[in-house]
Amino acid sequence: MRVLIHDPAEDRRLASAARNGDVEALDALVGRHQAWIFHLAQRMLWNRADAEDATQEILLKAVTRLDSFEGRSEFRTWLYRIASNHLLDRCRTVKAFETVARTLADIRDEDVPDPASTCVETSLLVEEAKIACTTGILLCLEPRQRMAFLIGEVLGVPDDVGAEVLETSPVNFRQILSRARRALYAFLQQQCGLVDQANACRCARKAKGFIDRGIVSPARLPFVTGRLAAVRDVANDRFHEIQELERRYADIFREQPLLAAPDHAARLRALLQRTGLDRSLGRDS
Repeated sequence: MRVLIHDPAEDRRLASAARNGDVEALDALVGRHQAWIFHLAQRMLWNRADAEDATQEILLKAVTRLDSFEGRSEFRTWLYRIASNHLLDRCRTVKAFETVARTLADIRDEDVPDPASTCVETSLLVEEAKIACTTGILLCLEPRQRMAFLIGEVLGVPDDVGAEVLETSPVNFRQILSRARRALYAFLQQQCGLVDQANACRCARKAKGFIDRGIVSPARLPFVTGRLAAVRDVANDRFHEIQELERRYADIFREQPLLAAPDHAARLRALLQRTGLDRSLGRDS
C-alpha cells in the first residue's frame, strides 16, 4: 500500500521527473494520489460515475500544469487546491437537512433482505446503506463547508494547509470548518442511531428501503467495492483535537473505506498523446 504513504520529498522528485518527460514518474505520481482525489470527488458529488470523471479531469489539469508547481507548498497541497477548485465548481446544488430527515422517516424499517435473494452478504448491504446515507447527508452542507469538513475533519489536514487549499486564511478556514461541524453534528445527534442509540434510524433497518428506492443496488455497491483501507488508517496527518463526543461523529466518516480509483495513468497518457498536450511535459522547467 505504498501509494498511500504521504511522502512530500518523493512527490517533489516525481513531479520534477514527470515535468521533464519521465512517463514512469508521471504514472507513479498519479498512482500515489488518485485514490485520495477520488475519495474527495465521490464525497463531494455522491455519484461514482461523476466522481470518476471529475477525478480524471482534476488529474489532467494537474499533469498539464506541472510547470506551475514550484515546490513552495507540498505537492499534495497544490493538488488538493486544484481538486477543490474543480469540485466546488461542479457542486451546483445543496440538499436540505429537513428533506433528508423526511426521506429517512418515510422509509419503513424492515429486515435486511436474505443474502440468498440478493447474492450479497448482509454486512455489505448494511455498510453500503450506511455510507450512502452519510455521504448523502454531507450533500446538505454548503459546498465550501463540505470541502472544509472533508479535508479538515476526515483527512485531518492542518488549518494552515486547509486554508491554502481553500485559498483563505487559517482563521477563516477554522470558522468554515466549525460551521460545517455544527450543522452536520446537530443533524446526526437528532437522527442517527450510530451517534445516539435513542435515535430510531438504523442502517440495517433502512437497507431494504434504500434498495427499494434505488439508492442501494445489490448488483452494484460503489461505496464498499474495491476497498483499500479505512480512511482513518491511512490518513497519516494528526487529526484536530476535538471533544470525545465530536470524535464519535467524525469517526462515522473516517472509518469509511478509501476505495481504489480506476487507473487513470494509462487514460491520461492516451489523452495527452491524442490532444498533443504530452509535448508540454517535455520542456525544461
